[in-house]
Amino acid sequence: MIEAPGGGIYFAGDTGFGDGSTFREVARAHPQLRLALLPVGAHAPRWFMKDQHMNPAEAVEAFRLCGARQAVGHHWGTFRLTDEGYDESPRELASALRRAGLARSFVTLMPGSIVNEAGTAAKA
Repeated sequence: MIEAPGGGIYFAGDTGFGDGSTFREVARAHPQLRLALLPVGAHAPRWFMKDQHMNPAEAVEAFRLCGARQAVGHHWGTFRLTDEGYDESPRELASALRRAGLARSFVTLMPGSIVNEAGTAAKA
């Protein structure tokens, strides 16, 4: 957790979703969370990776539970670590966000890209 004047920034690192209690605890301990950096990749096959890495749908639920205003998905697209395709995680995340009604609040970035305060991704 990084405490900042505009609200906290939470970095989840490599983590599985579990029962979601970690993310509920983050929300309880840090109610003014501005940004969550959540893993969205290296998640397939689920039977093997679920305890280590969230899939995009779980990342959306973690985002909802931790109460952050915005999120950036990480841990995808740099190295092929597991079975999903290079661009599968961002595509799955976009679908999960649409289903949850959060599409503009959670982005993934290509290496070298930036995101502005409005949550819009742009090339650096």
